[in-house]
Amino acid sequence: VQLQASGGGSVQAGGSLSLSCAASGSIFSIGVMGWYRQAPGKQRELVGLINSVGTTTYADSVKGRFTISRDNAKNTVFLQMNSLKSEDTAVYYCYCYSGNRYWGQGTQVTVSS
Repeated sequence: VQLQASGGGSVQAGGSLSLSCAASGSIFSIGVMGWYRQAPGKQRELVGLINSVGTTTYADSVKGRFTISRDNAKNTVFLQMNSLKSEDTAVYYCYCYSGNRYWGQGTQVTVSS
């Protein structure tokens, strides 16, 4: 399974960005999909997850600001990020579970204050 992320970039605080990530390859079925992030000097942390029926879970730090969705037909997960803060600056990694854990290559999100 390969995960290809797109989106991200730079924005000022209070702005919005969106990410998407498409899974391809030998996919039998994908369970959970989602996003993690890693800021410089910090450990990778959960942003949010979504299961195959659309149930979501979010880190407290992004609740009410970020929204995860997915298109099961296209094996794609999305992350809509609103009201961005400087502390959201990180490399964002998409994730899925399909028998094993798979990670995307990471995409940079930079929020300037």
